[in-house]
Amino acid sequence: MNEAGQTRRPGSRFHDLLFSQEGVLLVILVLSVLLLSTRTDVFLTVDNLLNQGRLLTEIGLLALPMTYIIITGGIDLSVGSIFGLSAIMLGHSWQNWGLPLEYAIFVALLTGVLCGLVNGLFIVRVGVPPLIMTLATLALFRGMALGISQGRSARGYPDWFLELGAGEFLGVPNQLWILVLAAVIAAFILARTVFGRSLYAIGNNELGARFSGIPVGRNKLLIYTFSGLMAGLGGYIFVSRVTTTRSDMGTGHELDVIAAVVLGGTSIFGGTGSIAGTMIGVVLIQLLKNGLALTGVTGDATIVVIGTVLIFAILVNNYVQRRRSGESGAGAA
Repeated sequence: MNEAGQTRRPGSRFHDLLFSQEGVLLVILVLSVLLLSTRTDVFLTVDNLLNQGRLLTEIGLLALPMTYIIITGGIDLSVGSIFGLSAIMLGHSWQNWGLPLEYAIFVALLTGVLCGLVNGLFIVRVGVPPLIMTLATLALFRGMALGISQGRSARGYPDWFLELGAGEFLGVPNQLWILVLAAVIAAFILARTVFGRSLYAIGNNELGARFSGIPVGRNKLLIYTFSGLMAGLGGYIFVSRVTTTRSDMGTGHELDVIAAVVLGGTSIFGGTGSIAGTMIGVVLIQLLKNGLALTGVTGDATIVVIGTVLIFAILVNNYVQRRRSGESGAGAA
């Protein structure tokens, strides 16, 4: 029986799961995988799928804090630039400043944290809209990366450093373990803690959240700083994987990240979303890119297909939400 004293039908739990945003997206993912697997024998192999897991890790890490941010009604367009600047600072502080590589990794993470903190401070303390602030820092941080690197790349990293990006543990890429662990923690925080629930409250009604005693400014500052930290970590992992640093690293990542989060059912207007949906969105986009490339579809055609899937998923999600709202209204009546 539910709180109203009504008995739930045996299949209602499955019905709710299937017609949730995550359920709809999971069905789309399964159908896409099955379709692509009929086009090439390579796609649905263990080696290929594990390799795609290796490739999607950086986007997945960036998507975790982006989910938090968009749930509050904000946006962070600078994550790709922070990603690139952090990678540049890793290589520059090692090769040009002569720091031990362990300290250079810390510099990369600290760079990400400081960049995220700058975004958060201007958004919270100065009142700059997130779209405007992060659009400005997108250009600022990218320009800093170009200026610091002077167009030169850093190479020659030792084997132990490259192990994170190229190595495996129990047959699974090392960085994929990090993503899974980070996703589980982020999902728990969002769904099971007071802090996570406060993010939904901020996204639904920021003024009401303030009057309810929620520290809106502090929470926003935390999630933008968290976004910078994940961008720094992503930059470190990326350098470890590709064995070099370039000033254009992370270019366009912000679009992939936002697309994955929105595809996962997080409303761009705030108030709804989940880490599970975001992770399904990340996997779907990566597998579509890979499957289309294996079948000979590349370039602009890939963008068109992914954009079409994104629009279709959003339309289906909107339909499902309207249907569920209608059923809730009818039940209440």
